[in-house]
Parts: sequence; C-alpha cells; structure tokens
Amino acid sequence: MSEDPKNKRDLSDLRISRDDSHRADTKGSTGKYLRLSLWVAIPLAAVLIFWLVLSRLTPSIDVKVATASIMTQNQAQSVLSATGYVVAQRQAAVASKATGRLEYLGVEEGDKVVKGQLIGRLENEDMTAVLEQAKAILAQARAESTFAKLEFNRQKQFLPTGATTQAEYEASEANYMSRSAAVKSAQAAVRSAEVALENTYIRAPFDGTVLTKQADVGEIVAPFASSASSRGALVDLADMSSLEVEADVSESNIQRVEIGQPCEIILDAYPDIRYKGHVKKIVPTADRSKATVMTKVSFDELDRNVLPEMSARVNFFQADAAGAEPSAVSTAMVPNAALIMRGDQQIIYAIVDNKARDIEVVIGKKLGNFTEITKGIRPGQQVIVSPPSDLKAGDHVRIAE
Repeated sequence: MSEDPKNKRDLSDLRISRDDSHRADTKGSTGKYLRLSLWVAIPLAAVLIFWLVLSRLTPSIDVKVATASIMTQNQAQSVLSATGYVVAQRQAAVASKATGRLEYLGVEEGDKVVKGQLIGRLENEDMTAVLEQAKAILAQARAESTFAKLEFNRQKQFLPTGATTQAEYEASEANYMSRSAAVKSAQAAVRSAEVALENTYIRAPFDGTVLTKQADVGEIVAPFASSASSRGALVDLADMSSLEVEADVSESNIQRVEIGQPCEIILDAYPDIRYKGHVKKIVPTADRSKATVMTKVSFDELDRNVLPEMSARVNFFQADAAGAEPSAVSTAMVPNAALIMRGDQQIIYAIVDNKARDIEVVIGKKLGNFTEITKGIRPGQQVIVSPPSDLKAGDHVRIAE
C-alpha cells in the first residue's frame, strides 16, 4: 500500500528543529543576564553620582600649609635668610702698562703667586736698547760736567790774582751749571727708560691665586685692549683670604640685620657643610630694580672648598645665637602654629587626599619658631598652619594661595 505524499509532508512539518531551539535558549539567557546587570549597575551609578554631587556641594575650607622638614638648630633659630654669591673683596685683572707681544707667561689657572712675582714679560729688546743709550748719554754728561767743574775752579782761583778776566770766570761758571743740568737730564732719561723697561714685566700686585688666564704667548697685549686683536689683561687674580658672601636682603627686612650679627653660610655646592660668619658691612644704598640692599658677610674660617662666584645661602641669627653650634636634627620640624591641644594631647592636622586628617604627635625641642616632632609625622608631609577653630577631621580643604 503506497503512502500518501500529502501525509508525509504534514509529518515533516511537525519535526522540531534543534538549531532553532538552541538559538531561542541562548537569546533568553543573554536577556536574563543583561537585565540582572542593569539591576546591579543602576544603583551603583546612582550612589556614585550622589557621592560626586555631595562632594561638590560640600564647601572646601581654605587653609595655609607648611611642609614638615629636617633642618638644623641654627636654621630654626634664624631670623632671616638671604641668597648671594661668594666674592673676593681683593681681586684684579692684571695687565701691562706697555704695549707689545707677550713673550713669556709663567702661571696657569689655580697657581698661587706672591706680591712682586713675575707673571709675564713682553718683548723688550727695543726698551733695553733705549736704556743702554740713556746710560751712555748720562756717562758723557757726567764727564763733561766734571771737566766744566775743574775749569770753573781754576778760573775762580785765577780771578783774585788778575790771571783771568771777569768775563772768562762768568763763562766758566755758566758752562759748569749747564753741564750739571745736562747730567740731571740724562739721569731722568735713564730713569724713564728703566720704567719703560720695567713696564714690559707684569708682576703680581698682591698675594693671591690665578683664577683665569686671558692671554697666551705670542698675542699682542695693550693697556686698554685698544684693538680687537689685542688683550687688555693677562690673568685675573684674587686674594682667596678676602672671600666674602654678598647677599641681597629685601628692603623690608634690612632692619633685622646689623653689623656684627652672627650668621651661618651654606654653599649650594656643599649643602652639608655650615660655615660660621658675621655681618661685616651693610652697603649704604639700595638696588631699585630688585628692592634689595647688599649685605657683606665674612667667613670666620675659610677652607679650600670656598671658591669665588659660588652661590650661597645665609641664615642671619639673633645675637644670643652667636655661640650656638650647628647641630642637625634627625626628626621632622614643623612651625609652632601647626600644633594644637586636644585635651592633654598634641594634635597636628595633615592633608591627605585633599582632606584634613588629625594626627596625634609627640613633640621634642622647641627651636625658635619651630618644634621637633619625634613621633607621628615624617619629613615631607604637608601640615596645616593655624588651623581654623571649626576644622574637623575629614573636612575638605583647599590650600590658600
């Protein structure tokens, strides 16, 4: 019995497609997970937005801050600080008074010289010849003066006896005076030639150290460097025992500086070395462009590390700190105004994530306007100075400009 094709087609229509069923299950599962994620994400986003809005609505308190730092006892006791440079108060650009070609140079940078020591020499054969000629003229003048003197003495003896006339006597006298004047003129010429020759020798004007060399052998040296191809000076010389710091002090603070005031000098090249010093001079004029007054600070003791033109920082102390020894403080130092009392405990407000955080601290020595903190904070932390009375831990703060 043959099967009806129509019935066969109807049965095939009732077959379940496994691919369609898998797609439907996957789509349903994805939708369920998406709805669950939205239910979790929307509340979290709402909480975040609420927190951001609340943080913006919460006003920030303007505060002044300082940084806890390590400093010396003398730095804490200083009443003023200024910057400047090390300058030799006795220095010179050593040059020649004559013009000529440099024939000899006997020093280099860093060489020490004594007063009168020969530094250089110009070619001077012509000056030597002029001097020899002047000496020969002087010898001739002296010989002629001697002969004239003998002739005058004879005429002086013959005049009373009538062996000579008055006119011959007066002529011999005039000739003797003329020859004597010629001797003096020749002596002056010799002295002039000696000075001209000596000017070709360049000597150290004082004891010092050669800082820089300005000319080399073979170059033309002129007193005022009259041409572009000539040199005006051979070397720059400085007396290293005359080194001082010239510091610029603001006009508004100059009343806190006085002659003889003790100081501490710190060179930028050697920040760990402290030099004792004192105010030597306050220059009686101000620099209108910088509104500062130059103050000269002398070193109590110098060493080989101090060199001209080094940058330096000067701490000016009160008079009672004159005998204080520089001593390093290994713990943090904060301004006294940063400390407040809460009951019987010292509190400092630090700034963490733009919020005020109260920290209990243990204090040590008080050094001037600063206090040593032995426990609680570390150097480098920002602390609030003179915190407002209504400031609380967790308050948003903003650093005042």
